[in-house]
Amino acid sequence: MTHATYVQDYTAIVEVLNQYNEGGKQANSSIMKPAFNAQATIFGVDGDNALVGGPIQGLFDTIDTAFRPSPDARAAIARIDIVGTAASARIDTDGISGYRFTDFFNLLKVDGRWTVVSKIYHTHPAA
Repeated sequence: MTHATYVQDYTAIVEVLNQYNEGGKQANSSIMKPAFNAQATIFGVDGDNALVGGPIQGLFDTIDTAFRPSPDARAAIARIDIVGTAASARIDTDGISGYRFTDFFNLLKVDGRWTVVSKIYHTHPAA
């Protein structure tokens, strides 16, 4: 029996996060949807400092209706922290449909596959 190493897990998590990034760049939720568990959630704070979010479908709906393709968007995976079957990650993105975001993801390794179970985000003020 072989066991995944953290190098293998790290590589698998990067692949999951890249699905998210590419879906955002193309403004196409069908590209990012496989990165998320069906029970995943998304939360953030709006301009009135109120909590907004809920089921991950809200992200998919926003990507498909309010975002536009952003081929010049740049994203950096700032960190990935892995312990056993749990992980967290941070992505900083510039120029995605005119916005700058910092996203925090919680991932779990379910049935041998990494999946995002929650996302929280910060929208940076326009420069």
